[in-house]
Amino acid sequence: MRLLAGLVLAALLLYGLALAALAVGQRRFLYPGAYRPPPLAPVPPGLEQIAIATADGETLHALWHAPQPGCGIVITFHGNGGRPEPHAARFVADPWRAAGWGVLALAYRGYPGSTGSPSEDGLIRDGRAALAEAAARAPGAPILLHGHSLGAAVAVAVAEGASAIGLYLEAPFDSMTRTVRLHAPLAPSWLLRDTYRSDLRIRTGTAPVLIVQGRDDPVVPAKLALALAAAAGPRARIELVPGDHVSILGLRDREAEALFGARVGVGCTAVGTAE
Repeated sequence: MRLLAGLVLAALLLYGLALAALAVGQRRFLYPGAYRPPPLAPVPPGLEQIAIATADGETLHALWHAPQPGCGIVITFHGNGGRPEPHAARFVADPWRAAGWGVLALAYRGYPGSTGSPSEDGLIRDGRAALAEAAARAPGAPILLHGHSLGAAVAVAVAEGASAIGLYLEAPFDSMTRTVRLHAPLAPSWLLRDTYRSDLRIRTGTAPVLIVQGRDDPVVPAKLALALAAAAGPRARIELVPGDHVSILGLRDREAEALFGARVGVGCTAVGTAE
């Protein structure tokens, strides 16, 4: 009995230590790109490096490409281990380039090139600062909010107070609470500081939502994206495609540009036509 009691006590102690480590270091797990950052990438051709000031005093590294007159802007938010350069380069290539789209891609606070430390409230502030920057640089331009993984949660949160023409979400989850529960089932939900309840936030919008999700995604299983689509209601369309968390990126860009480009309006004077 003493041996059994000792084993139980040791297990409880280890569990307590694991919870303490999670409580103290959870943001290092949620935002690995800030704490184990990749090196700053070169600015892709066709993009300008800019700095964005947030309402609470942080300065964000960002990339900008102006839209053609009357055309739309994609504001794109990267995943928790990513950076803005690959997304920015993607949205200055066809089919987006041919249809005259501009792009704004930022690095969240605490990520390479940006000041501060990441948190849910902070990343949402960053997203709103990007929205204000795009509106100042191209007044009246229609805004499409794009996000990958964690960036999808930021896009959904920013859309709450924005008149965006739509949400283009790749590998999104319905909440961080549920995502963490899948990967760490013994961790209590109340321990999580940044819950990213996209399932609640997305219910209030009216603009169309396009979700692209990999069937073989080990990071964000398809059931989480399906739950988010259900929360969005009939305005959401979900595409389940072969691929994992990263290989799906851009697979439905032509369909996305056609869907959201139709909402830009007749003022766009793009010289080319996305096919």
